[in-house]
Amino acid sequence: MPEAVAEHDVVVGLSELLDVAVGLSQQTRGCGVGDPACDLAIAWTMLSGPSRKAFRDTLSVSPETWARGRGWALWKALAGYAGAVRSGDSEPADVRHTLDEILTEYQQSS
Repeated sequence: MPEAVAEHDVVVGLSELLDVAVGLSQQTRGCGVGDPACDLAIAWTMLSGPSRKAFRDTLSVSPETWARGRGWALWKALAGYAGAVRSGDSEPADVRHTLDEILTEYQQSS
């Protein structure tokens, strides 16, 4: 697993992407504001279905932490949507995809 991804390398292949995602999420000096769950947002912004499940299983996070991560992803998607609307974009596909992923998983977990 890479110790850090500082040069924004292009990741090719799912296994490399998962290695990077897991590595970033396990860093204790993460990018967030003190809640390690904020680093899980990548699960909804970059992963789908089976790859998100593999990511979650690899991390072994609690259901509460996973739910908070989903909340962080929702916040990020809504902030992106608001920015797009302000700049005149109708609805960016990546934001719609993230919102769909979040809502689908939430409905399945309820």
